[in-house]
Amino acid sequence: MEETPHYIATLDIGTTTIRCFIYAARTSGDPVPIGTAYDHVELLYPAPGRVEINPEKLWTSVLQTIANATTDAKLNFDQLSCLAISTQRNSFTCWNRKSGLVYHNFITWKDLRADQLVNEWNNSLTLRLLKFGAGFLYFFTRSNRFLAGRVIKLMNPQVTLRLSWIIHNNTVLQDDIKTGDVLYGTIDSWLLYRLRQGTDRSREVNHISDVTNCTSTGFYDPFAQQWAGWALNLFSIKKELLPTVVDNSYDFGYVHESLLGAKIKIAASISDQSASLWGNCCFNRGDVKITMGTGSFLNVNTGSKCLASVHGLYPLIGYKLRDASSMDITYLMEGSSNDSGSIIEWAMNVGLFDDPAESAGMAMSVPDSDGVLFVPAFSGLGPPIRDDSAGSGFIGIKPSTRKEHMVRAVLESLAFRVSLLYDCALKETGFSFNSIKVDGGVSKNDFICQTLSNLTNVKVERGEVVDSTAMGAMFMAGLNIGIWRSKSQLVSLRRVEKTFTPDPEHRNIQLRQIRAWQKAVDRFKKWYMLEDIKNLD
Repeated sequence: MEETPHYIATLDIGTTTIRCFIYAARTSGDPVPIGTAYDHVELLYPAPGRVEINPEKLWTSVLQTIANATTDAKLNFDQLSCLAISTQRNSFTCWNRKSGLVYHNFITWKDLRADQLVNEWNNSLTLRLLKFGAGFLYFFTRSNRFLAGRVIKLMNPQVTLRLSWIIHNNTVLQDDIKTGDVLYGTIDSWLLYRLRQGTDRSREVNHISDVTNCTSTGFYDPFAQQWAGWALNLFSIKKELLPTVVDNSYDFGYVHESLLGAKIKIAASISDQSASLWGNCCFNRGDVKITMGTGSFLNVNTGSKCLASVHGLYPLIGYKLRDASSMDITYLMEGSSNDSGSIIEWAMNVGLFDDPAESAGMAMSVPDSDGVLFVPAFSGLGPPIRDDSAGSGFIGIKPSTRKEHMVRAVLESLAFRVSLLYDCALKETGFSFNSIKVDGGVSKNDFICQTLSNLTNVKVERGEVVDSTAMGAMFMAGLNIGIWRSKSQLVSLRRVEKTFTPDPEHRNIQLRQIRAWQKAVDRFKKWYMLEDIKNLD
């Protein structure tokens, strides 16, 4: 007798899109997507450097996307076994616990309104003293926690200073904080609140957030596994605003029946990068995956040990599962480049190609870039370069330069940036890697994947499911409700679509190319710090 499938709805909220997949999952056999729906996330730009999302529009889109996917699967809501949620990290809002009304739009992870504060704090005596104190404590304790404190650096994508900024610039928010009526949350926390609250906005429910969404905010301590008291005190963030941090196997409750007409179990909540880790089945210490979407994120599974960063990567909690007898906690080291898919989109908009699918063929149609180099720094340059004021541009253009050379230079630059993150990972962890698993829309580009394999000298695996965040959240939900008994079962469900192996001849050429590119990067460093450039703005 054929096993009745479990229908898992997986909601994936990214920077620019909302997607919902309905999977038919069984204890044996591959899970099959039987319904899908998409919608765009409308990003708002109310002022230069500010990037926001309207919460009510996002909420309407979430409910409609779930409904459309369920309809596409030819199911009713009461046939859904559960809902899994994966969200972008570090985009946040604040709302009133009594009325449910928000005080401001979501301030996204790409927002730069706190850039001046970030620079001031990073250059402040206070932070220097904090790092000195951490170094002093590390000398006596040899604790990784204090080693990490020695090199702490505040960054725009973290929540810390954007939250501090909105608290100091929103007078209504300031007044209500004094009464204890304000709740802060990233998208996952706000969504979990709204889904369990239902249509009655005054109904109070538990204020929670899963650990993978908290760990990257900048004021959560992955070593102590709690909100960082020093950061809350330093930046005047009241702990009463913050959600209770829960693990990924927590009982998240149910979608209230007033919303969709059925009570649906919420079986998993996980951040996008951790979900991608699950989608690529990077469950073992030393596994590494690179997600190349709007930005590129490198994650190394460091097992049960939280490592300190000295080269620019960031220690995070990758996931945390609990059962009756034990706790499974896995740590990551993460490095990121904020510009990948955004560079591809720009290149298409300025006419370098009409379709991103054409770009790999164009790059491979010429033997090299003819000396042309491109620096991809729309959002500055992250680790290990760490220059938020770097500029973007081509260098080395001459009369013989063709469009194909420029396309090749653009694609090479994206691989170069990721290669630098990989080098950081080697230094930070001391691990040796046998392969890199890649996903995200940019990973569809064969030229970038092959270049990455050549530069790192390891094989690069691209899975059949390129957008693996939804699959990863589905895997976690299925494990939590008992469809699968262990993570090892999930490994057999992942399929590899293509493997790229290092080409020794091209490796030597591209190693020379990346050295030339690093010289080009030096030319673009501190670009927006130059007085003549600032006077042009």
